[in-house]
Amino acid sequence: MESYRKELWFEVPARQAFINITPDVEASLAESGIQEGMALINAMHITASVFINDDEKGLHHDYEVWLEKLAPHDPTTGYRHNVGENNADAHMKRQIMGREVTVAITGGRLDFGTWEQIFYGEFDGRRPKRVLIKIIGE
Repeated sequence: MESYRKELWFEVPARQAFINITPDVEASLAESGIQEGMALINAMHITASVFINDDEKGLHHDYEVWLEKLAPHDPTTGYRHNVGENNADAHMKRQIMGREVTVAITGGRLDFGTWEQIFYGEFDGRRPKRVLIKIIGE
């Protein structure tokens, strides 16, 4: 069994964004040389997420609106965590969208369903954060 590890770094200028990282994961898989196995992709920060869905702008907009309804940023005084900070909503949005995804590798490719893509979700940007790609297999 082989193991491969890579980090992707992001410094998103906006507070919130969704970035398609599928090409980065595919490039990492090619670098690894692994043909059969599993890829774990996870956000290494508690106010960011990794998730799988469709790469469609309307859906991304709907996510932003929906997440803001579930965990609104304002008023920041509405959260106990925000004593000295203002990112409690980002922690909650990360919890909703998830920390990580695992994707099967078959024949040296990510074994996706139709339309599936991997996204990095940023909920408290403007500082460096990273995503771990860990690929295990043969």
